[in-house]
Amino acid sequence: MSTPIYFQSLSDTVRQLKSGALSSEKLTETMLTRVRALDGGLHAYARTLDESALLTARSLDAARRAGQPLGALHGVPVAIKDLLFTRGIATASGTAVMADFRPDFDATVVTKLKAAGAVIIGKTQLTEGAYGNHHPDIAAPVNPWRADAWPGVSSSGSGVAVAAGMAFAALGSDTGGSIRFPSACCGLVGLKPTYGRVSLHGAFPLASSLDHIGPLTRSVEDAARMLLVIAGEDSNDPNSLQAPVSDLHGDLASLDPAKVHIGVDWHFVSAGVAPAIVAFMRSAVEQLNEIGFNIVDVTLPESYQTLAEHWPVTCGKECAATHASMFASQRTAYGPGLAALIEFGQQVTDRDYAYLETVRAAFRDELQAVLNNVDVLISPCMTMPSPLNAEVEAATRSSSEQAQTDADNAPPQAPFVNFTAPFDYSGHPTLNLPMGLDARGLPQALQFVGPLLGESKLLRIAAVVEAACSKLTYPDP
Repeated sequence: MSTPIYFQSLSDTVRQLKSGALSSEKLTETMLTRVRALDGGLHAYARTLDESALLTARSLDAARRAGQPLGALHGVPVAIKDLLFTRGIATASGTAVMADFRPDFDATVVTKLKAAGAVIIGKTQLTEGAYGNHHPDIAAPVNPWRADAWPGVSSSGSGVAVAAGMAFAALGSDTGGSIRFPSACCGLVGLKPTYGRVSLHGAFPLASSLDHIGPLTRSVEDAARMLLVIAGEDSNDPNSLQAPVSDLHGDLASLDPAKVHIGVDWHFVSAGVAPAIVAFMRSAVEQLNEIGFNIVDVTLPESYQTLAEHWPVTCGKECAATHASMFASQRTAYGPGLAALIEFGQQVTDRDYAYLETVRAAFRDELQAVLNNVDVLISPCMTMPSPLNAEVEAATRSSSEQAQTDADNAPPQAPFVNFTAPFDYSGHPTLNLPMGLDARGLPQALQFVGPLLGESKLLRIAAVVEAACSKLTYPDP
């Protein structure tokens, strides 16, 4: 049975568009029609950009006919998270207070997508301010695998749009796990690049020292193609890295597993982790061994626990600074989740914040030292299998009760950030790879962690694993 066009890979679709086998205008019309048919029930999009998308698609078709140079994303419909600035178009960041905010410039990554020939068909929904909860007045995106399953946060709309075949790829952001959770729960490849590899200019921040922008796709090759387009130095972003990007795509198949060493810290991946996830990790290691990779026992710096536990301190203080003026004048327009984070952040002392910066720096260096002895590390993405919404709510309530017992006033958070937040602190690149379905028929994912600026290595290793494992067949709502 042939793959429906809307579930075809981005890379294959671009090749057909460049050859003239597909028309960008007709493909864009097809995708927008699908969004109109499905999104009333899935709520992946904050807004679609029908008129501008079709105009762009027509101009790209004309450019191809005229023999003009074509970009790496020529004519393919993609989506972007609605915290990425779009000139003259509302960028609400999942909030009520910014519902009418219309930037006067495009985010750098948006400019890069357009320059590469992408057709941006819409802006995807996210949790309020890219934190943990959707605003009470906004319908949360629905996981296409199962309506009562958690879609992941905060890039929930991006994950749902790609998994449901309503975009060939989407951009998300990740501050504590917000690319990795939706990709894990929706069965996608989720790539969080090295901090500074992709510009944050024009991305409304949750916590600017932790924020990362990256792609959610249905294949490793697609993630590589997307990253190649959006990566690069940007003088408008003071944290942007001067690093070459030409090697990010490369020959994804040119890798000998026998020469690759993959590290696993069994204490890290099993302490406080559901037995089903530990079993999944052991099965994944067996698969990697069968492919021919060398598995090496390693020990991660213990400070990962401090960073994961106190992530709200850094996130809260930086978020409170970003929202200071709006929160003071429009407090009642905020939902309870983001409001709690801001109020907590207002109470964080400079001393506590500075202490975590010291821990961050040491962890980054110590983790890089571990990665000097192996090519990548592996871990789960979450401490439990892909959860149902009710299970996330229960875990969040438990976290809230524990916080009250500890009298630290930290906002409640589900205990998922153990495997994600430490690498936002350190800035190391990570890649989530779908690894089949669990006992409930929901996606499960393996997380790869690479050395700083090691995206090429991550992508090549993941491509070999992907080729050896059966790919997911996505549900067609």
